[in-house]
Amino acid sequence: MPLAVHVLGLAVFALGTSEFMLSGLLPDIADDMHVSIPRAGLLISAFAIGMVVGAPLLAVATLRLPRRTTLIGLITVFGLGQVAGALAPDYALLFASRVISALACAGFWAVGAAVAIAMVPVNARARAMAVMIGGLSIANVLGVPAGAFLGENLGWRSAFWAVGAASAIALVGVATLIPRIPLPDAKPRLRTELTIYRDRQVWLSIVVTALAGGAVFCAFSYLAPLLTDVAGLADGWVPTVLALFGVGALIGTIIGGRVADAHLFGVLLTGIAASTLFLVALALLAHSPVAAVLLSFLLGTSAFYTAPALNARIFNVAGAAPTLAGATTTAAFNLGNAGGPWLGGAVISAGFGFASTAWAGAAMAVVAIGAVTVSLRLHRSQSRVVARSTDLAPEPVAADSV
Repeated sequence: MPLAVHVLGLAVFALGTSEFMLSGLLPDIADDMHVSIPRAGLLISAFAIGMVVGAPLLAVATLRLPRRTTLIGLITVFGLGQVAGALAPDYALLFASRVISALACAGFWAVGAAVAIAMVPVNARARAMAVMIGGLSIANVLGVPAGAFLGENLGWRSAFWAVGAASAIALVGVATLIPRIPLPDAKPRLRTELTIYRDRQVWLSIVVTALAGGAVFCAFSYLAPLLTDVAGLADGWVPTVLALFGVGALIGTIIGGRVADAHLFGVLLTGIAASTLFLVALALLAHSPVAAVLLSFLLGTSAFYTAPALNARIFNVAGAAPTLAGATTTAAFNLGNAGGPWLGGAVISAGFGFASTAWAGAAMAVVAIGAVTVSLRLHRSQSRVVARSTDLAPEPVAADSV
């Protein structure tokens, strides 16, 4: 695996910490900004919406720009967004800083994923994405719990300052260690890349990715109040449980990255089914501290077990447009990251309680399983058509096999 891919994973650590650390800071932010917890939860949705909009927008805007220069510019804007958040005097400016940070984060993800995929062979795509997602997993292991710890002891703004510092370190790594990636001889044409959206499999992949991610983060976004108000754990337990979620995420990423290249659909089906089971169990057993802690760990494992496969699948069906494929992956994940917290906040505001977010997430996961099944049937049908047209038995495609 090229060193540059690991550098991208390091940068993703800073991005991921910022995206998910609010799960451990919502009560403090809500108190300081004088808003409800569901409204504070909209800060998570705001970041995700910024990612959804920013990924394709910046992918198109930077289509013909040098890759390394683009990455340097985006990580710089992201870091400045963290500083703005740390200094925000009111909810509106904090909201705006999250959107700006998200736009830069989205662009970095889209361009970085395309760079990572370009540097490895087709049968190593899931592993390359696992390295980048590994940065996200480590953010959940170290960054998110550290943010919660800083928020508890030094105030929530200190977590934003810490991410700003991490972004500066990532900037140095990108500027010094990412090689110059030459642009192709034939300049990318937007009209050509947009043709990927005529493929039903691309849209199915977007739906699966959004629902699978949203299912988990519907509950995860409100994990802190669930642990304290429902399970009855002390506030000091929140960073520990978030770290356990992150440990599970790291384990899931490692396993999923190794298996997904050979059994992509199998990983998707088993991983999303496991998430469904764990969410139902969390909804039923949320009042038990032991169950809540254990299920948080298992949910992290199942969610990130599927992440490399979800990323690789979109690149497989949209390979003719690698930059837009990266943007599409980012947008799809963050459709879920926006929709999940929004749905969770809606059921809480309706009076169903914090545990109800797990029921809502489980419902999203069930729909995701249905979409994977449709995609698998379409894939097999297309493979049979290709085989008949060439009078040859279809060769196994490792990245798309069950």
